[in-house]
Amino acid sequence: MTTQDYATRISQLIQDHQAEIGAAWVAQLEALTVRTNVVSREQLRNHCQQFLSAFTNATRSGELQNIEHRAWDEVRDLLSEISSARAKNGSTPSETATFVFSLKQPLFAHLRAGFDGDAEALADASWTITTLLDKLGLYTIESFQRTRDQIIVRQQQELLELSTPVVKLWDGILALPLIGTLDSARTQVVMENILQKIVDTGASIAIIDITGVPTVDTLVAQHLMKTIAAARLMGADCIISGIRPQIAQTIVHLGVNLEDVMTKATLADAFVVALERTGTAVVKSHGKA
Repeated sequence: MTTQDYATRISQLIQDHQAEIGAAWVAQLEALTVRTNVVSREQLRNHCQQFLSAFTNATRSGELQNIEHRAWDEVRDLLSEISSARAKNGSTPSETATFVFSLKQPLFAHLRAGFDGDAEALADASWTITTLLDKLGLYTIESFQRTRDQIIVRQQQELLELSTPVVKLWDGILALPLIGTLDSARTQVVMENILQKIVDTGASIAIIDITGVPTVDTLVAQHLMKTIAAARLMGADCIISGIRPQIAQTIVHLGVNLEDVMTKATLADAFVVALERTGTAVVKSHGKA
């Protein structure tokens, strides 16, 4: 029996018993799915019905070895859509892959009936279906992982943006309080945020507060200098505040040149300097005892 013959018989068998296979498949998936809130029963039935229909159509092509063939385009697109939806809904990789792998048992039950009396043909057909579903299951996991990676990257980007807020303290004065480690990726976000805010507000002074930065090494100092240089190109001067004694000693020890950069111990001190530079009068009030 040729591969095309197997494909034709398998395709016809699925088509003839699609309702029975689908019902057994859904029942098995519902029994395996512990978190029913992740995938609704209606959605599960729809996915099974759509997949079985696309799977049957693809097998008619005779291409049961290569799922990259154009005959499997609809199946791959459907699996990508299902995997993406499950990744966003919080399903695990194993739960998502089970959607494909669990189809084996209902199919094998009907293969045994369809190839009854021909042990060799049954073995070949079973191996063909097993290999095919394994490939589709692996494709499902890869699609799931791609979506999960995209979600993680997007969340990391959102966290970076949230951790680098640019605040308008006064007309023409911005403040950027930094908390945590300053690496290359975060520096890029810091630079983009502060430059965009300078454009939006027309600010002439930006205060970079590093009170919350635990350590300053050569790399952190270089990142700060790049941000300051970029801000200056946009027409804004920078003041660095939050220079603690330990950080001051580290900067001197590293030989970082900050001679042309205004530095202050606290954000309040830097704000006073910024107000003076913008021509705003600073009146110090004295409380009465």
